[in-house]
Amino acid sequence: MNQVKVAAWASDPITLAGLIDHLRTRREVRVMPGQQRGEAAVLVFAANRVTREVKAALRAAASETPAAIVFVAGYVDADDLAELAAWHVAAVLPRDAIGGDQLVRSIVAAASGRETSMRDLLHQAETLRRNGDRTNLSPREVDVLRLMAEGWDTAEIANKLCYSERTVKNVIYGMTNRLKLRNRPHAVAYALRAGVI
Repeated sequence: MNQVKVAAWASDPITLAGLIDHLRTRREVRVMPGQQRGEAAVLVFAANRVTREVKAALRAAASETPAAIVFVAGYVDADDLAELAAWHVAAVLPRDAIGGDQLVRSIVAAASGRETSMRDLLHQAETLRRNGDRTNLSPREVDVLRLMAEGWDTAEIANKLCYSERTVKNVIYGMTNRLKLRNRPHAVAYALRAGVI
């Protein structure tokens, strides 16, 4: 069996390390070092959602190499799908697919050149959206939770997200009250268990 050469990218170093470690355990793939990304047949991108940084990384990868891209995400908006398809994205998978066989199956399919239609990408994004809706968290709440998990206080979160402190406090209060969470650490633990941060 020929191994599929893959390279990985993630929006944060912890996710990247976990993704690379997982891929190295699979005999179907061979992980290429970052500087040899151009030799990879498939690029695996992992991010919670499609941000400006993620779009820039996808655009850069698509301009550097014709490799197919498997995009692993917590949430994808249907409005982003046309851009994703233009940047060689062959599959959109939920974050929990990293640990199972679904990721490797998608990598092998992408390497074989199987085309993914826009309808398939829409279906994959809709599945992601439905699964994400179970957490009952808005993108704004996820952003605030991610910064809370990193240890930022209310003023720092407001500054990073260009919100007022009052808005951040309202987001936190509304979320903790609606989900019946006791405090900020409980909210962060909830988000971690739900897999949104």
